Amino acid sequence: MATKTSQKPTLPPPIVVDCRGSGLDELLTKEWLVSNRIGAYASSTVLGCNVRRYHGLLVAATTPPVGRIVTLSTVIEQVIVGEHTFDLATNEFPDTFSPRGMAHLVEFRNEAAATFVYEFAGMQLVKRVILADRKNAAAVQYTLRGGSARIVLRPMAAMRDFHHLRQAGPQPQMTFEQAAGGVIVQDRQGPNHTLCLSSKEAVFRPDPQWWYHLRYRIDLARGQDGSEDLYSPGSFELELRDGQPVQLNASLDEPVACGFDTTSRGRAERMEQLAASVGDKADETARRLAVASDAFVVQRSFPSAASAATIVAGYHWFADWGRDAFIALPGLLLSTRRLELAEQVFSTFAGSLADGMIPNRFDDYAPGAHYNSIDASLWFILAAERYLTAGGRAEFWRDVLMPAADAILTAYRNGTRFDIHADADGLLTGGSHQTQLTWMDAKLGEEVITPRHGKAVEINALWYFAHRMMAERCRGLNGAAADRYAHHAELIGQAFAPAFWNDGAGCLYDCVHDGSPDASIRPNQLFAVSLPHTPLSEAQQRGVMNVLTDKLLTPLGLRTLAPDDSRYRRGYGSSWESRDRAYHQGTVWAWLIGPYIEAHLRLDGDKPYGVARAKDLLAAFDGHLAQGGLGQVSEIFDGDAPHAPRGCIAQAWSVAEVLRAKQLIAEYDRRQDK
Repeated sequence: MATKTSQKPTLPPPIVVDCRGSGLDELLTKEWLVSNRIGAYASSTVLGCNVRRYHGLLVAATTPPVGRIVTLSTVIEQVIVGEHTFDLATNEFPDTFSPRGMAHLVEFRNEAAATFVYEFAGMQLVKRVILADRKNAAAVQYTLRGGSARIVLRPMAAMRDFHHLRQAGPQPQMTFEQAAGGVIVQDRQGPNHTLCLSSKEAVFRPDPQWWYHLRYRIDLARGQDGSEDLYSPGSFELELRDGQPVQLNASLDEPVACGFDTTSRGRAERMEQLAASVGDKADETARRLAVASDAFVVQRSFPSAASAATIVAGYHWFADWGRDAFIALPGLLLSTRRLELAEQVFSTFAGSLADGMIPNRFDDYAPGAHYNSIDASLWFILAAERYLTAGGRAEFWRDVLMPAADAILTAYRNGTRFDIHADADGLLTGGSHQTQLTWMDAKLGEEVITPRHGKAVEINALWYFAHRMMAERCRGLNGAAADRYAHHAELIGQAFAPAFWNDGAGCLYDCVHDGSPDASIRPNQLFAVSLPHTPLSEAQQRGVMNVLTDKLLTPLGLRTLAPDDSRYRRGYGSSWESRDRAYHQGTVWAWLIGPYIEAHLRLDGDKPYGVARAKDLLAAFDGHLAQGGLGQVSEIFDGDAPHAPRGCIAQAWSVAEVLRAKQLIAEYDRRQDK
């Protein structure tokens, strides 16, 4: 009889947090996220205690993927067994926690639904939170095991923009009216949206209350207001029997039926498909990152056109940004073999191409786009090349990508917004001391923190690459264009090293303005090595990598400034000013590990130590997925060890570039095996 061989499971096991084995402060740094492909989400800590204004069980996207409002903030749960009442919720107030449900919380599991396990009186209660797919609706399900009890669920509503906080004020703003199976909550002085709450199993009992001064510790640590008042219209109550689930539904504007089992099963199947997309030899972290990628690929609605895919830059507060989208697209969509969605994202942004510029971002609150970026258009071209390399359709290149790339490079060369133009030497220049057009775009009032106008090194590395790429890809389709691009590439390549090479430091200047070079040691020079085409000699490439390795490399990405620079900031800071000043002055960015790995493999991937070294460089991300945003990669980290995670708990290009780096390593691994 044939022996049955065991197969490695495709879906990675859930991240499980033992809530009895960690301190309270540590547990309040671990956050979960459930999204639903339109920009809406649910998120909180593993204790269910909100610690920032962006937390909530239903943060709805009123004009997907933006217009986000916190509707259902949390639920206060009590279980009554005989004469004993067990509180399951945890909320922080000034100087205290109340209720203290963490006393009964056993574990949290980061599954298709966010899952909490409580134990009390010899019984176990499992709470699960999920969002309906592509709808502004959430469901919270409770299942009791080991006995019967009475459960009381008090929903707490915020009904406000997710950047703001709710304050009760002297005049009552919130009201409710009962409806079949539940209640409708509305802010009479706010946006014209309602929160529909219902339960098929439980009975709603009116008992309006305000809860005052809930404390959001992360907001306070970030130098923001961190006190909120929440409104509750009453409670849902039910006698629970052993094994009987009760479900609380929350939706925006109209009742939405969210079949919990069907929804969670569908999400689990999608997670399984994403995990499988990276191949059966992918490690657990790669499969987790493939699953994580799903959070960022969402639908954007347009006033007069069909909705289409786009990429949100990060959770909780970013929307879809062009630069972030096209840096992230290869890792999020090409690594997971979702080429059709990639085409939609290209089309979403190409449809708003203006004066050769891809939108830097779409507006959060109104139709229209913003075009304050010199590099989003160049990242678009790089992503287009990677789409073709991944097996993209030649027809899509011919009909959409090539015309867009040609329009970009022609407009940039001749001159477009922000004084972006090709200089006499062929290099690309743009901006002024008042603008921030590159990804290092922090600005404090009128003060530009990292002035990089003129000729920036990564911009010109992308500029050179784009011309070389177009010369190759136009060959056979448009010979005259191919020759023209080849000629410009030659001129750019000849000018690059004379303009940027810093012989004294053995690396590249960061930017050049009016003939004056900036010798700051920053990671931007990395792209002159990592991109498929480089104007540098091998000796120069190795010089760049040696300096970056010595000065900027950390276990979780690259610093944005060398520690021996007087402007270096060791930590991210706790005020708006300190954060803006640190953002690109030493802070570690995870996404930069992708091009670093790519450059390393390009130089040393065929050597015995090359692949092993690359694997070591990514090892710290294995542990990081159980910190900060569970299963996700943070936006940034402190410059100094232990490199605490900061910024967004889930950043698109962080997830994408770590995943892409893992696949690059796997490719070089296969080459060595052959």
